[in-house]
Parts: sequence; C-alpha cells; structure tokens
Amino acid sequence: MFAGAIRAVPHGEIEAARAYGMSTFTAYRRIVLPSALRRALPAYSNEVILVLHATSIAFTATVPDILKVARDVNSATYASFEAFGIAAVLYASIAFTLVWLFRQLEGRLLAFTKPHTGLSGAGQRLV
Repeated sequence: MFAGAIRAVPHGEIEAARAYGMSTFTAYRRIVLPSALRRALPAYSNEVILVLHATSIAFTATVPDILKVARDVNSATYASFEAFGIAAVLYASIAFTLVWLFRQLEGRLLAFTKPHTGLSGAGQRLV
C-alpha cells in the first residue's frame, strides 16, 4: 500500500522540491512521504479493521485471542451467552475504537480535501 502511494505522488511535486533546491532525502521527508501517507491512510485503516476481524481465524493456528478465551470459559462454566457475549462486545468496542481513531486521523490529515462552506470573512454567504 505504501509503495503504491509513494508511486502515486505526482511527479510535479518532486520537481517543485528539486526546484527549491531540496536534496532527495529532504524532498522525500518533507514532500513525498507525508503526501503518500495521506493517500494510503484510508486503505490502511480498512486493512487494520480486516486484520482485527481475521484474528478469530488465526485461532486455528493456536494463536490465543478473545475467541479462544471465550471458548475456554464456555467449556469450563457452560456459560455460552456470557462468554461469547463479552467476546462480541470486546470485538465491537475494539473495532469501533479503531474506526473512530482512523476517522479522527483522516479528518486531521485530509482536512484540505473537504469542500469549502462558501462563507466570506464576516460569515456572510457569497452570492
């Protein structure tokens, strides 16, 4: 994802950095990487959520996760509803927290892409 985002940076931005006299390292640090990270953020956030959902599949490879703990509690106490209910609430809360964090990050980093409201300096609408 990040390699594709770096390749998607317009060549004009790199030319402008060279015209300002930036070295290749400085151009990547100040221009290319921040621009690429902004482009890759929405796809990366989707990937993080998909990985979270896939952790229950990782249980088959004996990686202990929330679902394994719920199954262990169920087998020890026969409290299926409580064990799997708590696991579902934990998964949902983790997923919603990650979605909220990525939305906040996208709102901050991608604020320049939002449409303008059309208000002038004193709060009057432009006609």
